[in-house]
Amino acid sequence: MPKPSVRPKKTPVAFYGVILLVVLVGGFLLYRATRPVAPVPVAEAPSAAPATGMGYLYGNPDAPITIVEFVDFECPLCAQFAVVQGPDIKTRIVDAGLANIRLFDFPLTMHPNTMVAHQAAACANDQGKFWEMHDRLFAGQGDWHAQATREPRPVIASYAEALELDMAAWNACLDDQRHRPDIIANQRVGVQLGVKGTPTILVGKQLYLGGITADRLKALVDSLMAIQGPASGK
Repeated sequence: MPKPSVRPKKTPVAFYGVILLVVLVGGFLLYRATRPVAPVPVAEAPSAAPATGMGYLYGNPDAPITIVEFVDFECPLCAQFAVVQGPDIKTRIVDAGLANIRLFDFPLTMHPNTMVAHQAAACANDQGKFWEMHDRLFAGQGDWHAQATREPRPVIASYAEALELDMAAWNACLDDQRHRPDIIANQRVGVQLGVKGTPTILVGKQLYLGGITADRLKALVDSLMAIQGPASGK
């Protein structure tokens, strides 16, 4: 009597191959979705008029040392630096005459509302109130950043009104984007210096990404003044 044929057991190679392929594809997609994105400066508009970055000065123009700051108004770390360290830096260093601050725009593409804020501050500067708008933008960042609203201008306009700006002139300035070339020029200064993100502080020849404490900045300024000597000060 013939023996019944026994079918060989199928190995689950194909099945496991499909599972492995799914895992690999899923892992790749997860990596693409969660990988850190490097900050990228806002691209310069081809039609932007040539401009030289001058930044915005706070303090005595003749102070012996200049602290250079690169900021993005929608950057959370910039807001934290401005709100927490800023007042102490102004009081102990700038108002004391040890140094001045020159701030440069450095807007980043990852922040969709930032250009409105930068232009709003530049238009406030036309009326002598850049630093007042600077403080309001950072203090109220949670109300106008991209996670809070897609229309930041009405919120920022309320700051302009509170500062008693000429609203007709301020709105006209925003509408024609007259300071966009200046903002891009300020940003270009940072790019040329190797700035990669915000906030970045330049003291002497050293860049400090992520800001710096008022205590450490004061120590650096004191050290630079000691190196320069009294004859170098003004």
